[in-house]
Amino acid sequence: MCAASYSFACTSAIISAKASKTGRPLLWKNRDTGTEHNFVEKVDAKNGNYAYVALYNGGDSSLRDAWLGMNEVGFAIMNTASYNLAPDTAKLKDQEGYVMSLALQKCRTLADFENLLDTLSKPMGVQANFGLIDASGDGAYYETDDYTYKKFSLGEAENGVLVRTNYSYTGEKDGGYGYIREDNAWHLLDPYIKNKNIEASIFTDLISRSFYHSLKGRDVSNDCDRWIIDQDYIPRRTTSASVVIEGIIPGEAPSLYIMWTEIGYPPCSYTLPVMIDSVPQELRPQGKFWRSPLCDEIVGRKHQVFSIKRGSGKYYIDMDVVRRYTTKGRQQSLENYKKGYKMREEKAK
Repeated sequence: MCAASYSFACTSAIISAKASKTGRPLLWKNRDTGTEHNFVEKVDAKNGNYAYVALYNGGDSSLRDAWLGMNEVGFAIMNTASYNLAPDTAKLKDQEGYVMSLALQKCRTLADFENLLDTLSKPMGVQANFGLIDASGDGAYYETDDYTYKKFSLGEAENGVLVRTNYSYTGEKDGGYGYIREDNAWHLLDPYIKNKNIEASIFTDLISRSFYHSLKGRDVSNDCDRWIIDQDYIPRRTTSASVVIEGIIPGEAPSLYIMWTEIGYPPCSYTLPVMIDSVPQELRPQGKFWRSPLCDEIVGRKHQVFSIKRGSGKYYIDMDVVRRYTTKGRQQSLENYKKGYKMREEKAK
């Protein structure tokens, strides 16, 4: 369980239109996983299902397990693993990616997703906080175990913001993981919540690069130390992507959704825009191992950050390397955000 909590320690948030700078809802996932490599690919509509784009583990040539994605009718979904919902004793488990693939194929609204959960065979093999938005601007988290779920609606959220890490509010008290990371996220979001100007880049190029630690009360990347221990920051050794799905203003076409994708280890990466009919080639799977060439490059940079291989060295972060790549990555991201918004404007005409 300890190993699992480290490997699948995602941090996430849902932002309502009233709290966002653009008037569009946002769905964010800072993904942690035992798989370093992932890619983005489109699945075409067939057999009555919707077309969609999603983030997959490297090597998933069957496109079975979507770990975050959006479809052609404006339904978007992601998850964080939860470790306090129920004893992890089920024979069927780790089905979250498969459930999200089904949802992207079949769901238009949050009600459709609820119907999917109600009708799936039990046990479902999931212990997760599923986060959703749809084309109406509605959003929610569903704290879901093998048999039941509890909905937390975005419309009822204070300040129009919901955050989840690796425990569920309906689960065992003080169980699960991610309490410090949740505090980190709330602290970093707070000034933007107050001004109601949260935008996608706040997640990909601030929060997912930030080494703020709520117990220390500071961002340690601002210190002069070269080496720090990888513990309870939002970016982690196991972080493989930071992705924000930006929805639409009601009345706009769902084709104007943008999936802002920072693949690989975020402090060393940069953000690219993905739309339902436009996936950058460097994010798509290539070669016999079905891996993104950009993710391969970013993973190589991450190995420079975690360069000590012997003993416990893998838990030590070289902040000199992080600072070098972070500055360059933010500059690249800024240019790509401009390009992505221009692309959306042209499609809207």
